Amino acid sequence: MSRNERIWLVATAAATAAAGVLRYAVSPGVLPFVVAGLALAGLAWLVSFATELVGQRFGPALTGFLQSSLGNLPEFFIVIFALSAGETVVAQTSLIGSVFANALLVLGLVIVVGARSADDGLMRFNPRLPNDTATLLLVSVFIIVIAGLTVGSSHKVASHIQTISAIGAGCILVVYVAWAFSYLRSDAVPAAPAHGPPALSLPAAMVLLAAAGVAAAFVSDWFIHALDPAVRSLGISKAFAGLVIVAIAGNAVENFTGLVMARKRNWDLAISVVKNSVAQIAAFLFPALVLVSLAFTHALTFELAPIYIGGLFFTAIAVWQITGDGEAYEFEGWALIALYVILATFTLYE
Repeated sequence: MSRNERIWLVATAAATAAAGVLRYAVSPGVLPFVVAGLALAGLAWLVSFATELVGQRFGPALTGFLQSSLGNLPEFFIVIFALSAGETVVAQTSLIGSVFANALLVLGLVIVVGARSADDGLMRFNPRLPNDTATLLLVSVFIIVIAGLTVGSSHKVASHIQTISAIGAGCILVVYVAWAFSYLRSDAVPAAPAHGPPALSLPAAMVLLAAAGVAAAFVSDWFIHALDPAVRSLGISKAFAGLVIVAIAGNAVENFTGLVMARKRNWDLAISVVKNSVAQIAAFLFPALVLVSLAFTHALTFELAPIYIGGLFFTAIAVWQITGDGEAYEFEGWALIALYVILATFTLYE
């Protein structure tokens, strides 16, 4: 383990411990919220680090898939605890905020860094995953758009939106499983070549991964506990908190790993981590949580506000347009970042 990795590990442990102390020693507010957010970001990095070590043992396509899957653990726990606390708006906006953050902000940053690191200013990567991601995102957006349009015009549909959402979630999950089975059998996503011996043994990496997952569950609970008082103190909307703050904190893995891989010119893995996360949140995590939420008093559905319906639809189109050909220039990355900033500005004043 390198010196920088040890520093990150110690910093994450310290932030997690501080978040636990603040949760029970002081009243909920901005400080516990910020510290818990920092701890979540650190734990997301820790999951990424351990997953990469595990993924090196199991082949190329699995590495990016594992990093994105387990990197979404904090997001999963955040939504579960938000639903249990009755924070349906936060649960919904954190999920779609994760799609926006990864598909627009993180992917945009990765393209900017990747294009700048290229000799000719053009970032190149395998086009299969970007096109697959666009397909999965469009399948997920389909039910969201239809639900939004029909609920607004039909009271009969509105009274059955929970059932419709559950059926739609099951259909999307079938599509996702069919895609994942095919994708993981391919070698379409090359992993970063390993240089020298691994930083940790496989058993140690597995223990670290399990510990980070358990810690993420606790910190997510503390994060949600401090969310409402912090939002009131800062004077921001819950939609902005979920779409921007929670989404970015819960997706630090993609921020960290994607940018590092793009800078190292490992563009396929950089795209893999980000695009896998977009696909998994839209076509796996969101529908899976719709079904899980049936056990809660406040159920999660695909009924969203019009601004998010439009945002998701055009995000899917933008992702396909910019990355579907397997190459991207720097200005295209800035275009994605601009779309995210514009959308976040709207939610700030919602």
